[in-house]
Amino acid sequence: MKVKHFLVGLFFAASTLFQAQIGGLKVPASTTVTPAPAPTQEPAKPAIDSTKTPEALLYKAVAAEAKGDKAGTVTALKSGTAALETEAKSNKGSLKDKLMSQVGSLQALIPLAESGVLGGGILPKAAGVAKLLVAHQRIEGLMAGASMLGNVGAITNNLGILKTGLAVLSPSTQSSGNALIGTALSGLGKLSQGGPAANALVPTVKGQLGSVLDMVKGGI
Repeated sequence: MKVKHFLVGLFFAASTLFQAQIGGLKVPASTTVTPAPAPTQEPAKPAIDSTKTPEALLYKAVAAEAKGDKAGTVTALKSGTAALETEAKSNKGSLKDKLMSQVGSLQALIPLAESGVLGGGILPKAAGVAKLLVAHQRIEGLMAGASMLGNVGAITNNLGILKTGLAVLSPSTQSSGNALIGTALSGLGKLSQGGPAANALVPTVKGQLGSVLDMVKGGI
């Protein structure tokens, strides 16, 4: 009997101890994980339609005139002149007045194109001067931006437009202009490689571009 009572007491003590341990356990409260907010994306900038730029539309007008397409010439000339005027009005560059004057010159050619009496190389020359002016203004604005390195591509493209417009200038200016543009393009190529060396070259390239812009100012 004593053994039996001892075993019963031992079982009771062990049971009590087990319950006490269970009661002391803390069950972690369920937690709700709040998902992180999705990153905010900036709205994509609309891509520029390269076929609707002033220079592209004026080129189209010149090409249509060369083929004897009166309707095509008038349509492209009107569109090109309107696009040029819009860009000129939004520009505050040093040649804004000349650019606005060129818009007026192109507008005066529209009635001649409609009458079919536009000739004598008038339109190609007027379009060439417009290309020089608008590219000059763009490059000037891009150079004044916060980062030249971020504008290498745009400046390069506009140097190409300048190059096509040189045909309306004197042969000597064309020659010097091509040389200056070539030097600037070489400098821009080095800038496009990035890195500390590119940053150090920025003042030099700005000087090269300044020479190109001065050439345009002196030639028109």
